Amino acid sequence: MDSAVNGTLNVLRSCKRNPSLRRVVLTSSSSAVRVKENIDPNYPLDESSWSSVELCERLKLWYTLAKILAERIAWEFAKENDIDLVTVLPSFIIGPNLPNDLSLTASNVLGFLRGETKEFSLYGRMGYVHIDDVARCHIIVYEDLAAKGRYICSSVVLDNNELGAIVAKRYPWLPIPTRFDDSYAGKITQYTFNTSKLHNMGFKFKGIEEMFDDYIQSLKDKGSDI
Repeated sequence: MDSAVNGTLNVLRSCKRNPSLRRVVLTSSSSAVRVKENIDPNYPLDESSWSSVELCERLKLWYTLAKILAERIAWEFAKENDIDLVTVLPSFIIGPNLPNDLSLTASNVLGFLRGETKEFSLYGRMGYVHIDDVARCHIIVYEDLAAKGRYICSSVVLDNNELGAIVAKRYPWLPIPTRFDDSYAGKITQYTFNTSKLHNMGFKFKGIEEMFDDYIQSLKDKGSDI
């Protein structure tokens, strides 16, 4: 948490020293929106929502807590120093993997495709977004002078079992699980995201099928036997 907050402040201090700075776009996370109690499932979460610090501490969700604290300190610093700040809040990112070494999330997706359930059981209900959409979102909110505030970047929200059913049907030759342990997921209220801020800018998201198609193809291009 200290590195997340201090690292964010260090970058913003450098931005402050740049007299030609136009706008700062900070990558936060949808986890800074969705981890809270008493969510009304009839009302999708929008950018006005903030995750509960107390709930994160109770469930020991340190990644989420770091994202909350880092984004909040960024908004405070930007206000105090008259910086034009916009934040992008992606959900779980899937798509082609550029490095040869897989990131933690990319490794978890590979495990899921190979029949593992442990990591995805911990995720519970989750929003998903194509990595290309995350990149495009950053560009759009940087270039559009009317962009302001926070932007949730997420294509679809699915329970694990829903995700498993969709992906297993698309790739029947892979041992994709369709049932998961929901003991953790049961602690988080059902939710969806309101992404109308991006949609109103003409933004269109890629679907879950294209996310996995591109991810699997990138593995094959690197010689994976999946």
